Amino acid sequence: RKLRTKNLTKSWNAMKKLAIALSMLATLSTPALAAGDAEAGKTKAIICSACHGVDGNSMIDMYPKLAGQQETYLKKQLTELRQAAHTGGKEGRNDPMMSPMAAALSDQDIEDLAAYFASQTQTVSEVKDVPELGEQLYKGGDVVRGITACIACHGPSGLGSEAAGFPAIAGQHANYIKIQLNKFHDTTRNNDLNCMMQDVAKKLTSESIEELSKYISSIK
Repeated sequence: RKLRTKNLTKSWNAMKKLAIALSMLATLSTPALAAGDAEAGKTKAIICSACHGVDGNSMIDMYPKLAGQQETYLKKQLTELRQAAHTGGKEGRNDPMMSPMAAALSDQDIEDLAAYFASQTQTVSEVKDVPELGEQLYKGGDVVRGITACIACHGPSGLGSEAAGFPAIAGQHANYIKIQLNKFHDTTRNNDLNCMMQDVAKKLTSESIEELSKYISSIK
């Protein structure tokens, strides 16, 4: 069992290093744009407020909180949502609501929106009865099922790693996390690097997803 844990850890450490390397390569090969302007993004974000809140703290739990999310991650998602709209869902991240919204965004719009939402402060709601199973999966994974601990990529505080492309997930709406894990589970969302999230999610049961989502939502 110790050997399996060691091998699993080595495998995921290697994947993290690859993610960082690919992220750096993408940065070097991407033409430079004007830096994101948070003030301009604030004006552009008005159209986003109905679902995500004026400051990126969505009051509707099926929509994500964008406040405080990593700027790089926000740019990646908006770019891939736009890509899906332009390719009929064949490429990028296809979402029936967000892809059409992102379709008309320019590169600079994406830069500005990402800068604005990243500059905001996330609000975290109090979660009662934090599930033990969720905490166990987040911190220790499940060796028997080959599930790597979420902490390996998203960190003990759930803040992720911008360099590696792992998003901040702490304090996110439990329902939104649940929806996304289910999408990764059935591969209707597949824009994760090297299928890392799909590989984890497909091994989770409905109960595991429910409990894990609640725990992540409680992290402050």
